[in-house]
Amino acid sequence: MDFKDQIKQLGERVLRLKDQIKTEEATKNAFIMPFIQALGYDIFNPLEVIPEFTADIGIKKGEKVDYAIMKEDQPIILIECKWWGENLDVHNSQLFRYFHTTKSKFGLLTNGIQFRFYTDLMDTNKMDEKPFLEFDFTNMKEQTVLELKKFHKSYFDLNSIVNSASELKYANEIKGILANELNEPTPNFVKFFVSQVHSGKATEKVMTQFTEIVKKSLNQFISDIISDRLKAALVNESAKEVEQAKSVEEPVKEDENKIVTTEEEMEGFFIVKSILRTEFDSNRIFYRDFQNFFSVLLDDTIRQTICRLWFNGEKKYLGIIDENKKETKYEIGKLDDIYKYSELLIKVTERLMKSEKPKTVEE
Repeated sequence: MDFKDQIKQLGERVLRLKDQIKTEEATKNAFIMPFIQALGYDIFNPLEVIPEFTADIGIKKGEKVDYAIMKEDQPIILIECKWWGENLDVHNSQLFRYFHTTKSKFGLLTNGIQFRFYTDLMDTNKMDEKPFLEFDFTNMKEQTVLELKKFHKSYFDLNSIVNSASELKYANEIKGILANELNEPTPNFVKFFVSQVHSGKATEKVMTQFTEIVKKSLNQFISDIISDRLKAALVNESAKEVEQAKSVEEPVKEDENKIVTTEEEMEGFFIVKSILRTEFDSNRIFYRDFQNFFSVLLDDTIRQTICRLWFNGEKKYLGIIDENKKETKYEIGKLDDIYKYSELLIKVTERLMKSEKPKTVEE
């Protein structure tokens, strides 16, 4: 199981169990320790993970941080834990105090659901007030999981993470600013657009008018981008479906010399035909044999395949194609087992016949 799947599986577990977790200690055991394990560290090896790590603060001795992840006898990540229901906003000062007393380059504040990673981008050995990376099990994003993967034991590289931390920090702040401007554009933000499109002065009346215009325009612009991407995705998906349909409807022409129609296949065909003749004109039921399977058709048309008989292997299957051109194979022990699927065969034939009918004006 790759890292992304591990994190996804752990997230599902966390969200399923959280209402049963009532204490900080239970949060550690049920959520945070498995998270550390997912990062590739052995929580039972004191050379890798030390619980209650001592981080003395000045004259105050015996201060302990919940966990320290170690590398070469030095802490590389300090982890401060809280109960999953607590708001982390009021707890970063505690981790802040521990940070400068050790050689650790990263601090992690977590309640088992939210994970906030800190470093010292602003002042060396002094933890920044804002995290450079935030991960949340209730809102997992693929890009964030990729950044989280950098903390995995197998990929951990101090310089690489520090280099990307600065970009992440400022990117997150810029995204936050944009989000606020989209909701409530500030005067300076609006003034920029006024200067670009308005030839007159930015009077109070103009600013009031453009504030609403800017807000609507930006939100519409984002909606258009999302719509265009959805359309592109749908077009790609439709193209795939067409290719799949072609592969089902139009089997590759094969060397007829390699095709041998067996007695079993013909007997299977006559069983299907006998089932269908109770409801339909049997003269419309045909067959075509291919190297790997034997098709039963409506009106001798490949696009109107009723079923396929897969009799060339050790096991025999009845293959039925649904309205989405996907085939489901049903294993049959003996030919008479085909009768078990009489109702399904009749429904498929009814659907194929309806699809052949021209639509009326009312339809």
